[in-house]
Amino acid sequence: MDALRQKERTPQDLGPRASLLVDKHVQYIVDFALSEGSLEHILTEHFKMSGIYWSLAALYLLGALDRLDRDKIIDWVLSCQHACGGFGASERHDPHLLYTLSAVQILALYDRLDALDAGRVAAYVAGLQREDGAFAGDGWGEVDTRFSYCAISCCSLLGRLDAIDVPKAVEFVLRCGNFDGGFGATPGNESHSGQMFTAVGVLKIAGAEDRLDADLTCWWLSERQTPSGGLNGRPEKLQDVCYSWWCLSCLHMLGRGHWIDEDALSRFILHCQDEERGGISDRPDDMVDVFHTFFGVAGLSLMGHPGLKEIDPVYALPVDVVERVRRWNASQTGA
Repeated sequence: MDALRQKERTPQDLGPRASLLVDKHVQYIVDFALSEGSLEHILTEHFKMSGIYWSLAALYLLGALDRLDRDKIIDWVLSCQHACGGFGASERHDPHLLYTLSAVQILALYDRLDALDAGRVAAYVAGLQREDGAFAGDGWGEVDTRFSYCAISCCSLLGRLDAIDVPKAVEFVLRCGNFDGGFGATPGNESHSGQMFTAVGVLKIAGAEDRLDADLTCWWLSERQTPSGGLNGRPEKLQDVCYSWWCLSCLHMLGRGHWIDEDALSRFILHCQDEERGGISDRPDDMVDVFHTFFGVAGLSLMGHPGLKEIDPVYALPVDVVERVRRWNASQTGA
């Protein structure tokens, strides 16, 4: 066991993976997006809207957003909107907060938020808020801090935070906090890195991050780094590229990105690249997918990796897109 741990700590010769394989990742994403009717597409239809967001956001960071058909994607996104204002994962799926946020993010990437009736979307989101401040993901009533983030992020991007009860949303998220500085999906649930992003993101958008014990929260986050350099979701679990985003974004939101070894994390992400096919996997030499490709690229962007556009740690969108959205919202209100 000691020998194995020492091996994990020893820097490896990454060979072709020592640098970010931009062209290969772009081609991998484009090939995936254009493989309509493939088994992979059929099996991922239930979260297709988010899959398109991950693909487009990664392409934007890589400087290749123009590689896919903008108008076709926008038309498809709008075809997934329901009369209630919410969006489904695809044309045949019911509306859900997860996919409503992904739809708004896609339209923000393409500078087409004007294609939406912001009031109608905000009304759908507001209709899912409960008396205790929590949000259900859809009409079936499941509650999770993920949905709190989706709601407040969506309304913020649309300039409609006034549509929801933000103070109550903040209080619900704070009740999901634990003694260790972490956050769970609902009050009393185990701390998890994914919930950390959603909870800290809600507080940041609401301007309530000062309600956190930031040192304790960031201690929990920094403890997620393993000897491999990668980050995990909970104590004693394996490292995974996606936590490069969930954890690191929170550390950056709270001004403590330097609390982990970013060089080691960068090496871990690069080691997870497929140098032949392109794409990034959860761990070295596993099968790649669009989800981990985006969050790997996003993590590298947060760390200032050369050649990547800068990403906003709160909204998981490029910084220049967030700035453009703010200008658009200001123009709508006359501010």
